[in-house]
Amino acid sequence: MTTHAPPQLSPQAFIDQNPMSRRQWLIVVLGLLMMVAEGIDTTVAAFVFPKIVDEWGTSLDAVTATVTLSVLAMAVGGMAAAPLADRYGRKGVTVAGIALFGLGTASMGLTQGIGAFAGLRIAVCLGLGAVLPTVLALVADWTPARRRGQMVALAFTGITAGSAVGGLLAAGFIPAFGWPMLMAVCGLAPLLLIPAVIRFIPESVSVLAARNQPAKLRKALATVLPGQDLSAVALDRTEARRRARPATRVILSREFALTNALLWLCFVVGLGVVGLLLNYLPLLGERTGLTAAQAGVTVAAFGWGGLAGQLSVSFALKRFDRFRLLAVLWGLSVLGLGAAAVWAVQFSALLAAAFVLGLCLPAANNALQVIAAVAYPGSVRATGLSWASGMGRLGALVSGLLGGLMVKAGWTMGTVLLVLAVPVALGIVAALALRARSHVQQVQQTEPSSAPQPPVTRAPQPVLPTLADQGTR
Repeated sequence: MTTHAPPQLSPQAFIDQNPMSRRQWLIVVLGLLMMVAEGIDTTVAAFVFPKIVDEWGTSLDAVTATVTLSVLAMAVGGMAAAPLADRYGRKGVTVAGIALFGLGTASMGLTQGIGAFAGLRIAVCLGLGAVLPTVLALVADWTPARRRGQMVALAFTGITAGSAVGGLLAAGFIPAFGWPMLMAVCGLAPLLLIPAVIRFIPESVSVLAARNQPAKLRKALATVLPGQDLSAVALDRTEARRRARPATRVILSREFALTNALLWLCFVVGLGVVGLLLNYLPLLGERTGLTAAQAGVTVAAFGWGGLAGQLSVSFALKRFDRFRLLAVLWGLSVLGLGAAAVWAVQFSALLAAAFVLGLCLPAANNALQVIAAVAYPGSVRATGLSWASGMGRLGALVSGLLGGLMVKAGWTMGTVLLVLAVPVALGIVAALALRARSHVQQVQQTEPSSAPQPPVTRAPQPVLPTLADQGTR
């Protein structure tokens, strides 16, 4: 290509070829903090339910209905908001979602009955569901391909960190100040992030490019990557905008049918198994003969193992194939489930197995978020992420119901753990099939590039972001 050729570099490719800037690191840190806020908000409600049962005389059926509808609301919030984010802007949806769950959580502390409490909680979960995929999409869009998987995984780690912080806040605030004060603090604190998000995170390049806003796109690139030459970047995409399809049509097209089926299955397995363990491990432990304190320590071991595993996998994803890493983590999980089932009656062995499972299962969910973030074109990334996460939340809901049936039927902890090994093994097969599918897509997209270069008159064609922007292996 001569120096007189028109711009051939897409905005995403321009980001991919440059090192991480300070602004990009700030975007990742803000994404991490927003995920911490989400993890805190998701956790503290579980500590409030026993209090409202005691104070208001709320029935357990009402609590169960509230929890079930909240999980559905998170799935619906993400699946409904993400297409809007891909079309109109991810930054605006993120800010709106934070405002919704922050104000809603703070208002829950003012309620006097389960009706208003449940209504606000459902609204809060709609906001929580909208924030997760849009934040991860923003992080993925603004990080170069070689660091994308690592940065998305690092940001997602905030969910687990927030859960740990939420438990500490509940332990400190509820006895000293009461649960309404806890809800006020946990609701108002995330609102402090909104000015920083507005000030320091530009709109995603894929959204600005799809909406053909070259002036805003140039300003965003110059802000995030200061001092870089933008003359080779194709900023005007008038023709591409006329050809753009809605995000939902892209995700549901035949091109992504197999990817969707395999990825959604992985999310159902990953979130479903973790959800069942967190919900029923204390009850199963006590039924096995553990004291309440021992059961609590076992759950804590799982949680701390999860935090360590997620932090570790965020760095491992920079070096290792994401699909193989997912398969290895799930393979170790199968071994851990089998070991825990055999030694469930021995507390020390169960404690060690819980920590190992914590290292592997939540970390596998981190890897899943990365796989989803790079499985779809940047222009529909939020929709792809949110629909996969929504399927995972539905899987967690179903696993909760199945777990209740197993407990009611009198199954032992060892039996339940062995049964859980079956869907995890199925997830390994799906992960390896996803890897094969990804390689086929890469070959299909790189084959044209091996041919002789086309004439300059066809220059506007290649500026559309493609799956080649995925970057991580």
